Amino acid sequence: MKPPSPTAGAASLHLLSAVYLLLLLAPAAADDLQTLLSIKDAFKDSNTRVFDSWESNSNLCNFKGISCDSDGFVKEIELSNQNLSGAIPLTAICSLNRLQKLSLGYNQLRGRVSEDLNNCSSLRYLDVGNNFFSGQFPDVSSINGLVYLYANCSGFTGAFPWDSLRGMSALQVLSVGDNPFDRTTFPALVLNLTRLSWLYLSNCSIEGEIPEEIGNLVELVNLELAMNFLTGEIPAGITKLKKLWQVELFSNNLTGELPAGLRNLTNLEMFDASTNFLSGTLSEVGFLNKLVSLQLFENQLSGEIPAELGEFRNLVNVSLYMNRLTGPLPEKLGSWSEFYFIDVSENFLTGPIPPQMCKGGKMKMLLMLQNNFSGEIPASYASCTTLTRFRVNKNRLSGWVPGGIWGLPEMKLIDLAENDFEGPITTDIGNARSLAQLFVADNRFYGELPAEISKASSLVSIDLGNNGFSGTIPVEIGELKQITALHLQGNKFSGSIPASLGSCHSINEINMAENALSGEIPPSLGSLPTLNFLNLSRNELSGQIPATLSSLRLNLLDLSHNKLSGPVPESLLTEANNGSFAGNPSLCSETLAGFRRCSPQAGMPNHLRLVLLCLMLAFVALLASLVGFCYLKKKADRTGERSLKDHSWDLRSFHVLTFKEDEIIDAIKQDNLIGKGGSGHVYRVMAGNGKELAVKHVWHSDECAGRKIGSATPILGPPRSSKHRQFEAEVKMLSSIRHVNVVKLYCSISSEDSSLLVYEYMPNGSLWDRLHTCRKLALDWEARYEIALGAAKGLEYLHHSCDEPMIHRDVKSSNILLDEHLKPRIADFGLAKILQPEGSRESTQVVAGTHGYIAPEYAYTNKVNEKSDVYSFGVVLMELVTGKRPIETEFGENKDIVDWVCGKLKTKESVLSLVDSSIPQMYKENVIKVLKVAILCTARLPTLRPTMRSVVQMLEEARPFQLLSIVVTKDFVGNK
Repeated sequence: MKPPSPTAGAASLHLLSAVYLLLLLAPAAADDLQTLLSIKDAFKDSNTRVFDSWESNSNLCNFKGISCDSDGFVKEIELSNQNLSGAIPLTAICSLNRLQKLSLGYNQLRGRVSEDLNNCSSLRYLDVGNNFFSGQFPDVSSINGLVYLYANCSGFTGAFPWDSLRGMSALQVLSVGDNPFDRTTFPALVLNLTRLSWLYLSNCSIEGEIPEEIGNLVELVNLELAMNFLTGEIPAGITKLKKLWQVELFSNNLTGELPAGLRNLTNLEMFDASTNFLSGTLSEVGFLNKLVSLQLFENQLSGEIPAELGEFRNLVNVSLYMNRLTGPLPEKLGSWSEFYFIDVSENFLTGPIPPQMCKGGKMKMLLMLQNNFSGEIPASYASCTTLTRFRVNKNRLSGWVPGGIWGLPEMKLIDLAENDFEGPITTDIGNARSLAQLFVADNRFYGELPAEISKASSLVSIDLGNNGFSGTIPVEIGELKQITALHLQGNKFSGSIPASLGSCHSINEINMAENALSGEIPPSLGSLPTLNFLNLSRNELSGQIPATLSSLRLNLLDLSHNKLSGPVPESLLTEANNGSFAGNPSLCSETLAGFRRCSPQAGMPNHLRLVLLCLMLAFVALLASLVGFCYLKKKADRTGERSLKDHSWDLRSFHVLTFKEDEIIDAIKQDNLIGKGGSGHVYRVMAGNGKELAVKHVWHSDECAGRKIGSATPILGPPRSSKHRQFEAEVKMLSSIRHVNVVKLYCSISSEDSSLLVYEYMPNGSLWDRLHTCRKLALDWEARYEIALGAAKGLEYLHHSCDEPMIHRDVKSSNILLDEHLKPRIADFGLAKILQPEGSRESTQVVAGTHGYIAPEYAYTNKVNEKSDVYSFGVVLMELVTGKRPIETEFGENKDIVDWVCGKLKTKESVLSLVDSSIPQMYKENVIKVLKVAILCTARLPTLRPTMRSVVQMLEEARPFQLLSIVVTKDFVGNK
């Protein structure tokens, strides 16, 4: 045999070495495979397909989201945005010894992140941001090689472990904002991380001043400190950070001027220091020629806008509203780029509107209201087809509006009010298919209103008041099915009021005062279900007042100074006290002072008088019989309650019971009675084991049941046509519900004649009791807030989380019960209804609910949905904020708490006056935030109200001491 050559021997040796090495490594790689499979198992409840390729017989390096090093070990796990849920299996993950990247952001991960994370010492990249964790962020001091750390918007609370970053000299990205951490001053340790290029600490409760030493972080490209509690001036040290691309400092309490030397930040593209208290001029900004977005609104800046901004080639967004700026806008502003947005409202700016801001064909919004701009609207904007909002009201603009502006296809809002414009609204408006709001009041417009306005089918509000429009109101206006407000007052319109307005079923305001309208008032106006403001005064209307107007629920009616004749409808007599019919000498009334008496009617024939007398006598006899029967029935009921044991009872339990049926039945007696209402009596029962229970006794017969519910009665609901049906409804609802904020139904005990519902007992009664009765408690704001949030969560559960979502239909403060710790429970489900499948809505043939809480749609439709509950809950929020009942004499005749609150949303002072005087000043801003939620909930149109899920989210954002400061006037007055 020929001996092997040296070369062949060497090759064999290398092969053996490689095989030996693979054998050594194989067990470790196999361990990684098993670890990945255990991670897959930990996420088995996630609704994701990312693990489809993770199989035991596959190469782990081919698993989706997995990257390996050259030896076949797991190096990276990239599972961000994969709809993962549950807890992170950190023990398994950190056993991957060569893991350098762990990316789990944008998922639905929950629970606590344990200290096991410290075992992932080889990590260089960690992303757990945008999840739903709880508890504190763990100490990560052993992962001192981290280069990227993302934990923003992840739900962590408590104190962030800043000291654990001490050894992370390689850290380049630190993103832990948008977490409700404990308040702290700016963490000094961060100032030593000199390799940082990305620092995101927005909305994480940092207070005090920004340190001058921020200038040490010379590698910073992005600096975000917005939505904190920062005070003092922007430090000069920030001007040393010449690599900065973005600076976000908005929504703090910063003062002073923009620092000298800001011009050094020549790479700055995004600058936002809005909603602070900055003063001085914008002179330094004139040197930042790479700016793309400039946002300094809601400050106290003064002086002129630097002319250099007109030469900036990349600028697309300018927001400088609510400052004290003067002088003109640069003529070439926005002409070099695809300019997108400008808002310089509420300043003292002068001069013309720059003509070329839409030159790039991308502009969306032009907001320049409340300044001193002059001249005409440049013709170039007539072809700006991307515009959605055009607001220049309260300026000194003049001339004709370019015709094309009326018909821009994406335009949603045109606001030209309070200027000196003239000319007509052109037929172009027929092309404005997206236009929702048209405000041109207080100008010198003239000509006829074109019939083509009916083709702007998205219109919701029209205000043409105080101009010179003439001609007839086009009958086609009735085709605007979404219109809610029509203001045509103070013009020269003539002819009749179009009867077609009767088909605008969403309209709630009509003002046609001070025109030359003639003819009769169309009876069709009486069919408008949501109309609450009707002003037709100072016209030449004639004929009788239509009886159909009596069906309206009007907050304002003014038909004065016309040529109306005939009797004033009886149901409208109260309006006469407001001068609603003055100046109509031909009107008459049998009861109103100051009006002539109507002509007497022909006498009634004798035989009709006899028939009427007989009917009256029969009615009196029937009424007497009914009263006697009720008396006897009530007396029988008293004895009946003492002999309930004579009945045969059937018990249905819905929880494990620790009491017996006989204990409940024996306790139904007068001594234990704590409440009466339309659906039954309520008793307080002490079971043998010491447990307190509330028992509702419902008779299955309707005869002589409770006639009227008191506002403060706990658990009870309004009378219904069938007590048995109501009982079955409540049992069906409550037996399936398991929620901490919904009252617990232990069992039902039924006989042929009556039934008993056994609830948990609420020792603190109802919220109504605690706010409005002799059992009133001094509820502090924190307690009120927790009651509001808990009740909202209960309703959210009913609407969104039940197997069969349901509407309650009688939400009110007396149906929110309070346990010994003042934790709320939603109660009284006698009116609740299961929601119909999508595409239909629950229909009720009677008005359900309680006066003051009932949503306005109940007045004009028997089709209601969960948004009616939202309205009622909004009223409850108003009770908590104001301490007032839903109906108070101080609100005025025919007005409730919603009307009263909305009437005070004019100034900051009047808004603050709504807050219950017992609530300390320190809470006022949080209270106003809750009031804002209440106002959203009580929107007149159901479609404009939020869902209960959104309500819960908004309330959680209003938690005391965890909110940013808000500007009351900005939230309620003049929102753009």
